[in-house]
Amino acid sequence: MKYFGIFWLLFTPLFASAQFSDPSPWPEIRKKRIATLLPSALKEANVDAWLVICRENNNDPLADHVGCENAGQTAAFLFYNHEGQFHSMAFSPVGEATAFKDVDLLNEVVPVERSASAIQIAADYLKNKDFKSIAINMSTKNAQADGISFTQYQQLSSALGDEYSKKLTSAEEVIYQWLSIKLPEEIEIMRQAAKLTAQWQIEAYQQVTPGVTTDADVARFLKAKMREAGVTDGWAAAQNPNVNSGTDRGHSHPMEKIIQPGDVIQTDFGIRVYDRWVTDIQRFAYVLKPGETKAPEDIQGYWENAKQGQKAAFLAMKPGVKGVDVDAAQRKIMEDTGSIPLMWSTGHPVGYVAHDTGPNLGGSRATSVRPAAQKVLATGMTFAFDGFYSWLLDNGQPKTISVEEMVEITEDGAEYLIPPQQELILIKSQ
Repeated sequence: MKYFGIFWLLFTPLFASAQFSDPSPWPEIRKKRIATLLPSALKEANVDAWLVICRENNNDPLADHVGCENAGQTAAFLFYNHEGQFHSMAFSPVGEATAFKDVDLLNEVVPVERSASAIQIAADYLKNKDFKSIAINMSTKNAQADGISFTQYQQLSSALGDEYSKKLTSAEEVIYQWLSIKLPEEIEIMRQAAKLTAQWQIEAYQQVTPGVTTDADVARFLKAKMREAGVTDGWAAAQNPNVNSGTDRGHSHPMEKIIQPGDVIQTDFGIRVYDRWVTDIQRFAYVLKPGETKAPEDIQGYWENAKQGQKAAFLAMKPGVKGVDVDAAQRKIMEDTGSIPLMWSTGHPVGYVAHDTGPNLGGSRATSVRPAAQKVLATGMTFAFDGFYSWLLDNGQPKTISVEEMVEITEDGAEYLIPPQQELILIKSQ
């Protein structure tokens, strides 16, 4: 077999079970994110304060980002800039308040008696501060920013009264500015996880016996590697990994299709480490037909075209560039090389979820562009992005090569988290 040309991946020690079973670095990273990134996020969003209301069981999506993942009763967490100072505080039921003080995450913890209302006490505090704008987690655009329940909203509005309820606004922009940026230590964790993600895909292709192995067998091999290492799925378990040796199937579960000579195999795979950070990487292989020693000219050409599109997107990714313009750079290569059109975006933010908060790298062919594609890239953002080339198989159905890699955005532009795939993996026929 012929591999990527990144042979160091094959010889990387199997560090996963040791590294990612260590105590999670999340508590300290979370504390640093609140103290260093959230003040500027509030400023960029042009809001005075951000209120997160937490509850037991069906909690806010950002509960464990702010510290209220253990809420037993309703709790209110408040973050604000006032008179040049940033302050973080929680109105927490007694009991939880004592434990939360020991965590030392926020500047202040106000205990709330079990018979009292954390929402009412937080509302009184807000009115006393006379903030001009109060952001809450309600959004039609971002599920991560849509955490407040209807009844909580009613309770908060009632506690604030008509005058102050008019100051409530969506926390979309606060959350966008905060979640889209990752700390250097977070990016390093994602880098190590990306190495493992790519390495396992190479190992999975080494197990393939054409005419015997199925797409689902490849997926089962990767699932076993995840269990051994104690990591979990980067997205919905049924769709991860998506192994496809046939026509395009989008984001879907792998089938019991037998891999045959002449197939191009796509594996779209991501893992979650420390129950927090995720990866999203694709690796491609070609199954040699009897007598072949390399991919045929057309397949090799499709591969080179896809890499060319990826390079165009990579070079376009710089601070201050809109997501839609990154997509346009890649689409131009597709058009120039004769690819059939595709519905999918060139890329997306990746971090806490596979499709994270941040600029969408898409929309250049659409009649209307989603708002996230009009957002600009910034230092500290992380993306998974593709170089596309799509053609029609003999059965008239589309097949796509999508060279998906992960990058961080630096002051100078994009930087790969791990070396990108340069060559098709070649699998010999038996």
